[in-house]
Amino acid sequence: MAVIGVVGLGVMGLGIAQVYAAAGNRVIVTDADSAVRDAALGRVRDACALRVAAGKMQPAAMAAMLRSITLADAVAGLAGTDLVIEAVVEKLAVKQALFRQVEAVSGAVLATNTSSLSVAAMADALARPDRVLGLHFFNPAPVMKLVELVGLPGTAPEALALARSVTEAAGKTVVACADRPGFIVNRCARPYYGEALALLEEGRSPGEIDAAMTGAGYRLGPFALIDLIGADINLAATEGLLAGMAGHPRYHVFQALRDQVARGDLGRKTGRGFVQGGAPQAVPADADALALRIEAALVNEACWLLAEGGVDREGIDTALRLGLNFPRGPFEMLAAHGAPAVMATLATLETRAPAHLKGRYLPAPNLKDQT
Repeated sequence: MAVIGVVGLGVMGLGIAQVYAAAGNRVIVTDADSAVRDAALGRVRDACALRVAAGKMQPAAMAAMLRSITLADAVAGLAGTDLVIEAVVEKLAVKQALFRQVEAVSGAVLATNTSSLSVAAMADALARPDRVLGLHFFNPAPVMKLVELVGLPGTAPEALALARSVTEAAGKTVVACADRPGFIVNRCARPYYGEALALLEEGRSPGEIDAAMTGAGYRLGPFALIDLIGADINLAATEGLLAGMAGHPRYHVFQALRDQVARGDLGRKTGRGFVQGGAPQAVPADADALALRIEAALVNEACWLLAEGGVDREGIDTALRLGLNFPRGPFEMLAAHGAPAVMATLATLETRAPAHLKGRYLPAPNLKDQT
């Protein structure tokens, strides 16, 4: 078993610590905030107690997990670790400084849980950039199966092998991807929200769009998913992709999303959202066409990502199924619809696109060759 360090004891950091401790690893945790640090083990105990009460965890497993987690007062306590995962605030300078501190006391593989920042930029700040990689967990980490493993061209194979092996041994499905904006899930998910917002801009209602997608097998429609995540979080992710992808119209930030955030109608956490609090609507007569449009955009984005390299079709499909609970991945959608239908849908959308969306629906160069 490995010795694993976790820095940053918010919800995500503590969740990651639980994942590895439950698998029998020794886990050393720390946080720069003494109050957060001092409360950490109590929060883990409380979370596990709820699972025990619900019959989802045995008392003995809870006790073993708690014994496996050690609290360190500072980064210096991470000496002797094999792998250190940071889950601190999403600010590049903070993460770079933290990794320099860890590197000074440990020869561990350094993993970032970032969902939006450049892994390469973190590696560039270090004496051993070959020891840096990304391990992007999804919230809640103890429940969600997917972990995106982000390698760099210079990442040591043994570092990637260690990160993969201990994470898979902890019960996670690890999907390799490149250091590209949004990695797989956050990148390929954008059309699910974006095309729904485009339809809203054209006069369709959030409820009927969601009804079309739940009718196509999705657990949550795009607007219900925005409400669940938070419109503010969705807006920040979309703005980050827009900036990271040089302002391409595939990542256009729709005014309706900006307005939702400006009003404070953020979804479940405020009680008001696109569909939060409203009655479900009936499946519209053109539900199949709405679903095809959204899935065609999802397929196209996946093909663009595939063309950039560092990931394969199976990895993309697995990531979307596990990371978003989609009923099928983009390449499974492509197999169901056929490339001609997807390309015809994209061509029609591009022809009809308003000026601010021109270029949004241009097909990926490899789309027609996918079978």
